[in-house]
Amino acid sequence: MNIPEFTAIKKTGRKLSMLTAYDFPTAQLVDQAGIDAILVGDSLGMVVQGKANTLPVTLEEMIYHTEIVRRAAQNALVIADLPFPGGHQSWVETLRDCSQIMKRTNCHGIKMETSFQQKEMVARLVDAGIPVLAHIGLLPQKIQMFGKYSIQRVQDELMRDALAVQEAGAFGVVLECVEREIAGEITQELEIPTIGIGSGAKCDGQILVLQDILGLSGRTPKHAKQYVDLHAAILGACEAYKKDVEEGVFPAK
Repeated sequence: MNIPEFTAIKKTGRKLSMLTAYDFPTAQLVDQAGIDAILVGDSLGMVVQGKANTLPVTLEEMIYHTEIVRRAAQNALVIADLPFPGGHQSWVETLRDCSQIMKRTNCHGIKMETSFQQKEMVARLVDAGIPVLAHIGLLPQKIQMFGKYSIQRVQDELMRDALAVQEAGAFGVVLECVEREIAGEITQELEIPTIGIGSGAKCDGQILVLQDILGLSGRTPKHAKQYVDLHAAILGACEAYKKDVEEGVFPAK
């Protein structure tokens, strides 16, 4: 999969699938399942590091995890998150950070939390040869401003943001927690694909956190679906191993 192929899928009507991954074995499995794109999200701050939000995640941590995932993925598009403060530095600093991610990980593109205010920034990155997956709606890097994770319903602002990043050259846009009818209207208006998370079924594709669908995140968000309970399976295996060791059953000889 490459960026033009990913973007062109919108015209076919087929829905795009995306999942997060942060390590080699899970990225291999996601890739083997035929998922279109893998996001190495700054959600690793919560999912992998056990932190309260995404804000503490560093550029070096993103590079470390993205390089691992890129080595594992043979077919899927691999996109890396630009960590906080993202595109709110000078364009020179942002270009430096994005280029470091691209050069050191060989990923296919960068996801950046955006609004119409980042239009020039996105255009500069694209002009430099860095594919940008924009992210609008609920912005986790601004959770201290939002106060809580909630549905975004201001249609004029959301449409303005989506059109701005498209005009700037973004190859797609993530719609997070956008009211479903508004997400549908944005999807219909844009020529680039929309990838929804908590934004309803009318988007061109969907993305979820892998640990949420595997039952490993402790709780399943309202927008997600748990497909298997690996928490119980792994806990049971560990408990069985402990019992076998204590009782001298393992090793057998």
